[in-house]
Amino acid sequence: MPDGSQEFKSSFAAEADTDLNVRELVDVPSVEVISRAAVMLMSSAAEKLGLGDEDPDNAPSRDLDEARRLITALAGLVTASVEYLGLHAAPIRDGLQSLQRAFREASAVPDAPGQGPGEKYTGPVH
Repeated sequence: MPDGSQEFKSSFAAEADTDLNVRELVDVPSVEVISRAAVMLMSSAAEKLGLGDEDPDNAPSRDLDEARRLITALAGLVTASVEYLGLHAAPIRDGLQSLQRAFREASAVPDAPGQGPGEKYTGPVH
């Protein structure tokens, strides 16, 4: 069982790592932060759609409600930041549209055009 000094050292090390990460974040350009957030949302949505499994329809990680939320958040981020993304905008938009189409295909009862995840921000995806 660790003594109090060991817990303090672990806590101090974690705090030092956090301080280091915060200081480094200052040096990261906003387009990179936005792009990283978009990639994280895309990756998570793809997992929730089951796209990482050989059989997406039976993937244990499949959760369309969660995927809808993630895709909608991604659409909002992309729409709000598209003017700042420059060269990164097109591939991120393509990824978003691919996820929106995959969601439509995965849904037992597809949403009406313009009602799918994120479509209130992007417009209908066919």
